[in-house]
Amino acid sequence: MKKIVMQYLKPYFPRMGVGFFIKFIGTIMDLCIPYILAYIIDTIIPMRNRTMVFVWGALMIGCSLMAVSFNIVANRMASRVASDATECIRHDLFAKTMYLSNRQTDAFTKPSLISRLTSDTYNLHQMLGRIQRLGVRAPILLIGGIIVTFTLDPAMACVLLATLPLLGLITVYVSRRSIPMYSGLQEATDRFVRMVREDIAGIRVIKALSKTDYESDKFRTINKEVVERERRTGMVMAVINPSMNILLNLGLVCVILVGAYRVHNGISEVGKILAFTTYFTIILNAMMSISKMFTVLSKAIASGDRISLVLDSEEDLLTLQEKTGETKEYSGITENAAEVVKAADAGEPEIVFDHVTFSYHTGGVPNLEDISFSVKKGETLGIIGEIGSGKTTIVNLLMRLYDADSGRILLGGRDVRSYGREELRQKFGVVFQNDTIFEDSISANVTLGRTCENSAVREALEYAQAGEFVRDRDGREEEGLNIKGANLSGGQKQRVLIARALLMKPDILVLDDSSSALDYKTDAQLRKSIRTHFTDTTLVIVAQRVSSIRSADHILVLEDGKPKGYGTHEELMVNCDVYREIADSQMGEVNS
Repeated sequence: MKKIVMQYLKPYFPRMGVGFFIKFIGTIMDLCIPYILAYIIDTIIPMRNRTMVFVWGALMIGCSLMAVSFNIVANRMASRVASDATECIRHDLFAKTMYLSNRQTDAFTKPSLISRLTSDTYNLHQMLGRIQRLGVRAPILLIGGIIVTFTLDPAMACVLLATLPLLGLITVYVSRRSIPMYSGLQEATDRFVRMVREDIAGIRVIKALSKTDYESDKFRTINKEVVERERRTGMVMAVINPSMNILLNLGLVCVILVGAYRVHNGISEVGKILAFTTYFTIILNAMMSISKMFTVLSKAIASGDRISLVLDSEEDLLTLQEKTGETKEYSGITENAAEVVKAADAGEPEIVFDHVTFSYHTGGVPNLEDISFSVKKGETLGIIGEIGSGKTTIVNLLMRLYDADSGRILLGGRDVRSYGREELRQKFGVVFQNDTIFEDSISANVTLGRTCENSAVREALEYAQAGEFVRDRDGREEEGLNIKGANLSGGQKQRVLIARALLMKPDILVLDDSSSALDYKTDAQLRKSIRTHFTDTTLVIVAQRVSSIRSADHILVLEDGKPKGYGTHEELMVNCDVYREIADSQMGEVNS
């Protein structure tokens, strides 16, 4: 929280200083009004001087106008500072989120990151605005009101002052309890968002399996938890206002009794009593404002700590390397991305996995164990295995979305960790399993912000066997698509995604189960098109179908994260029982 305040508010300190000064002047004007009123009642009116009454009345009106004008200007400045600072925080948080490693994203969870970008930044915005608007005004009204009441009547001021320590103790006690409660509430909200996100994404599956009631029961449970946490937090915070009202009103009763006694005995005056009750109301409102600030501040501290965890998270090696360009050591060999030249020999392996082991959970059971293979430039590697065998994990390691726990991964003779982020990503065209179609045109989904000619987009669509269905839509590459491509069939979505990967003619093309929704004819035409037009591209195909990879130069068979076979289709049919079982079962289904 301290870092957020110092880093993001420091550029606005001069503007905030001006706003605080304007707010200070406006607040002083507010404090002058009851004092002038008491002076008119106790001094001017007994003089029976009508002119002086009008003069001092005009002064009261002037103070009122200045108070209103100055407070409006200061509040507008405060709102602008809060909005600008929150915009910077939200931007940096989003940028940091985009650069988090996949391991870090898994640790924070996507729903939690969404919550930090939305509700947590909103809480910070509320706090920044409230502190500037009331953080100056309320303390000045409180302290200034007490000081003025002492100048009016010290005895009655002491009665009022006696209630303030009790109010302070209540505020401190409640704030200490509320901050951890708000943190727990935000964590429960994260789980709530995650469930809603999953249920909405899978609503068709839920309906198809008639599990609406089951999911409703789950939702009811998590919703009840959030409501219960909100209720408990609200009950704690609700202690402040009634406590303040009781104590301050009791103090006001005591003040009126003491004041009446003093007026009766001629020690005090009516105007002072009237001014005193007005100041008492001002002090009451100031204390209420301070209590509300503690509520907002409690939320903001909890949210600020959650945001700081993301902003302060250690940058992964790839991001640091890109920023600093510093030399790193890998397996005892010092390599520098700027000094190592790609292997010029086309016969040298383009991709090498050298005894690679990896686990998504540090120190846990390996998801991949002792994986070794090599693929030359222009060759095709097929990866097959049962669900959860580690096929997609190999793709994640190859693109360095995760770092291997042991072993080495080489691209063009270089350790994958020696590449800068942009240099590495530009080598790949990739279609991930369950990839995303955005709510935009077909053309925009293919280019995804990359600059290229319309002819290149149409060419990529043709290579991906998407040209036909685009022509059926009258060639409308600019036609808008729904979120996640809801107005496309499964096969159409996959072909748009493949066109996206082919657009920039990558050195390495990764297709992670990207043809599962294609019929056999379209799948065969796609593979033929890629072999014809992308002869120099190294192809990595993760597939469930043997037919999709049987012509590959190399096929890696995985089971429970371990290699069970490596070779051509013909070799594996002879030497690998796992592969043969898969092939026999699929060929039997095709023949039947």
